[in-house]
Amino acid sequence: MKSTLLALSALFAVSAAFAQNDLKPLRAGIVGLDTSHVPAFTKLFNKGETTGELAGIKVTTGYTGGTDMPASATRKEKFTQQLREMGVEIVPTIPELLAKVDVVLLESVDGRIHLQEAREIFKAGKPVFIDKPLAGTLAEAIAIVELAKKHNVPFFSSSSSRFGAEMVALKANADLGELLGAQTWGPCSYQEGTPDFFFYGIHGVEALYTLMGTGCETVSRVKAGNHDVATGVWKDGRIGAYRGIVKGKADFGAVAYGSKSIGQAAKAVSYEGLCRQIGQFFRTGVAPVSAEETIEIFTFMEAADESLRQGGKPVALAEVLAKAKEEAAKLIE
Repeated sequence: MKSTLLALSALFAVSAAFAQNDLKPLRAGIVGLDTSHVPAFTKLFNKGETTGELAGIKVTTGYTGGTDMPASATRKEKFTQQLREMGVEIVPTIPELLAKVDVVLLESVDGRIHLQEAREIFKAGKPVFIDKPLAGTLAEAIAIVELAKKHNVPFFSSSSSRFGAEMVALKANADLGELLGAQTWGPCSYQEGTPDFFFYGIHGVEALYTLMGTGCETVSRVKAGNHDVATGVWKDGRIGAYRGIVKGKADFGAVAYGSKSIGQAAKAVSYEGLCRQIGQFFRTGVAPVSAEETIEIFTFMEAADESLRQGGKPVALAEVLAKAKEEAAKLIE
């Protein structure tokens, strides 16, 4: 009861802070203008709310960046121009952007460059949201977490699937009773150079973790025909599965199997839900998703790749994580 009251008190305090019209303005900069998230997030932050989580935060500066990944190379000029038309200043380097802003959204669609971009942001001490995928490999994701700790810079990373209204309601549904297992699904496409689920499957995997929490021990994966399925076994015996829809109708969704009832959710992705969490994070420095959970999500996805290489055999997350930590240590030397 005491912990509940303390949590409610903290919530009311944050809500009261967001209700004030005299919040200190925060200038936000976007690194990487090669994803549809860029104009979508900018519209949300710059629509001029005077109360709530978005109040007082404005995207003022952008750095185009980009790589040879098709999803980046073919779209960065279009999204850069859209930001110019919204009145956002475009600068040629990350250091120039950092000199002009208070907080950062690292949006580069190619996770393979997130580590090098995050290094610069952390050195400047700017709080940062790092969009999915956190990194191009599990080792790089671990290195980002460790560098954030080294520089004492608050950050978090998350898919927008975690904060969709129906997903939030499903997770909070007390009628389910004890959660015994879950299944999520969604569109699944791949990008050469990163583990298969990092690019788009992460939405469904993150939704799975939103419901199941941490504690997965093994993952097995089957990829055939129109679907790509990864099944995890949690340490308490629960089973959670993600079904990537490669071809055919590809909506997002989830099912939670409870001891008392079964619940479902659709329309799991919400840019506004995510941006409100980002806004609250920029004001409080408190991440809505722990680094530990994010690392387990990436361990799950990388272990799924290893399972596929081994013909669908279960792969222990602990083994994959241990190997990645050795690689990460070299990246942060």
